[in-house]
Amino acid sequence: MYREAVKGRCETISRAAVSWMTERNVLPTPENYEVVYTYISGDHAELKRNVDDLVANGSRFDANIMKMLHQRYFFAAESGSAFSELGKKLATELDSLLESLATAGNDQSAYGQLLSKTSGELGQAEISEAVLKTMIHQVSDATRAMQSRTRTLELQLLISSREVGELRERFENVRRESLTDQLTGLANRRSFDADLAASIENAVKTGEPLSLIMCDIDKFKAFNDTWGHQTGDQVLRLLASCLAENVKGRDTAARFGGEEFVVILPQTALSAAAILADQIRRSVETKKLVKKSTGDILGSITISAGVAQFDANETAVDLLRRADACLYAAKHAGRNCVVSDMADPPS
Repeated sequence: MYREAVKGRCETISRAAVSWMTERNVLPTPENYEVVYTYISGDHAELKRNVDDLVANGSRFDANIMKMLHQRYFFAAESGSAFSELGKKLATELDSLLESLATAGNDQSAYGQLLSKTSGELGQAEISEAVLKTMIHQVSDATRAMQSRTRTLELQLLISSREVGELRERFENVRRESLTDQLTGLANRRSFDADLAASIENAVKTGEPLSLIMCDIDKFKAFNDTWGHQTGDQVLRLLASCLAENVKGRDTAARFGGEEFVVILPQTALSAAAILADQIRRSVETKKLVKKSTGDILGSITISAGVAQFDANETAVDLLRRADACLYAAKHAGRNCVVSDMADPPS
């Protein structure tokens, strides 16, 4: 009976998910289906709230929005296994250490009881030489044993301290890697989503401006097809280097996906963000690309960029969509240029 009920619920959710996707012209990819099925089921409260907000705002569920939703709510699980493994190792180390401390506590208690008992017996009026000799031997043996156990515990504490220190360092490395794009060294999509959410929260709280730059490499696919993926990777690293050179302090440069990059600019109005975007564009244009394997100069590359400023009434997805629309307009304006919203949002 229970299985039939579960099966019936799954079928109902599945039909509703397919209908929802068809209604909104969402491509029926496995990733999109996973997002919509989870949304329809209501099992993920945060995802449901976010999608409900998008629906209420009349947002279009295009490829970019669906990709962002999938990466935000389902991508993080992929790096969880490394953290889980470190957690298990730390738990094992702590269990061992606690066991040693418990044993040491029992030994110290027994040693204290022996000293107390001996002290009481020594306080008696008469005590024979033989008994006194036995007492001295017992206390001496117990003291040596206690000293040995103490040294062993100190050594184990030292080793455990080093182990925990190494685990902490490995945890930081794994955490850093989970937030870094391995090809370019910039923040990855997961890190970008978290930073953008935090920046929006702060902008809403303080009323300070927040802008976003979205850029990509002009005709990257043709370049990749002509010169190969290794040279294409070199191009991506070149753009990442230009972003890193021009983006400082509180700002965040990240690889959004493929040849698309984004820059979060807290406390920055649209006009200043557009100036920075053009500065990055000009920096990229001046770089000469050299094919490493042959030394051939392949010329220069160009980028197009879109810039938008956050409006307190919108979501992160809305801000991304507006920046992406400006990027699209820059492509249609002839590439190698920056297009921004026509005016700053009202304060």
